[in-house]
Amino acid sequence: MRVCMRWCGRGGLSIRSGLLLLLIPPFLLALQLLVVGPRLPRAARVGVEEQDGVVSFSVISIEPERSSRQKGALSRRPDLAEEKEEEEETGLEVDDGKRMEGARVYEDENEMNSLQVGPRPLELQPWAADKPSFSAELNRIVTYITTPQVNCSRVLSPGLTQTSQLPAASTVWMLCAEEWLLPAADTPCVAYSFSMDRGDADFLKTVSGLECEVHSFDPSTSNASGGHLGNSLASNRGNGGVASQHKMWLEWRAQRKRKQKTRGNLISVSQTLADIMAALGHHTVHFLYVDLFSAEWRVFQNWIESGTLHSVHHLVATVHLQWAGFEVGGTDEEVLRYWFSVLQGLQASGLKLVHSSAGEGHSVLKQTAPNAYSSYTLSWVNMRH
Repeated sequence: MRVCMRWCGRGGLSIRSGLLLLLIPPFLLALQLLVVGPRLPRAARVGVEEQDGVVSFSVISIEPERSSRQKGALSRRPDLAEEKEEEEETGLEVDDGKRMEGARVYEDENEMNSLQVGPRPLELQPWAADKPSFSAELNRIVTYITTPQVNCSRVLSPGLTQTSQLPAASTVWMLCAEEWLLPAADTPCVAYSFSMDRGDADFLKTVSGLECEVHSFDPSTSNASGGHLGNSLASNRGNGGVASQHKMWLEWRAQRKRKQKTRGNLISVSQTLADIMAALGHHTVHFLYVDLFSAEWRVFQNWIESGTLHSVHHLVATVHLQWAGFEVGGTDEEVLRYWFSVLQGLQASGLKLVHSSAGEGHSVLKQTAPNAYSSYTLSWVNMRH
């Protein structure tokens, strides 16, 4: 103590001066709060609270505040969710006065437009019942292929070139002749037909009467180009309504080693629809007729997975149910489930069923089915065009 007193007395700091130095920082802080604090907005003084004249402190968060617009948006989210759920239950009202059947329809069409365009794998559908059932799977297919999805005010019937309002009761197939679904007057019309039993005679007559560029494919015909498409195409170019015959058939398997195809140059008698179109120089087939004698299921799958259906506007096809079809295996229930998955794939690609006509017999996968027929001729229209 004596040493300290002596040091302080020799020019060092006194005890009084040291105490004053210690009191200066609290004094300045209090002065800042008293002078500057009242001039700040209330939000800037969030960390200071006054209770009964006593200044107290609380922890101040450094997280940036959200703007009033952000806060409002956050507070309205539950309401928006409720409105969305209400719309899904009651349906959507569109500007033209038409009422959609529900938000699910809106989602399905959005999904179709955004996801189904172009190549896509075939999606296997769930079982029709809780467990595999032949009757349940068959009933689902028959209900689907006998229920038209589009009502057309004008149609083209087999062998006719003039549209009518109602088709004949015995019409095997028909083309939806709504103006916006037919080729424009200044657009070249293209039609393909694949048939071996001359069952396409009425189809060829109708599309020829429409002045389409018509190509008929039959591997058994002798009056054909022998697989070289270029010659017959040259004879038909600029001569609408004249059918060119081709000794060729549809393939659903992609070749492992495929040379680059040039227009009008195909040698194999079996090619995919995409390769045939490329060789003929066609980007669109407005009218397509196919009767493939049980090869249709694998061909349909190829069209779905390759995205070829995007280039087809109208499709008339006969589906055969007597047996599973080429390269289709599994139990009867698995085959029926596969067929239904293919039909769903056609719809997902844009095709809507316009007309259905039952064939003869009641044999399905070699079983007698009184409520079903052995074949059906189905007419579709692509609603994406």
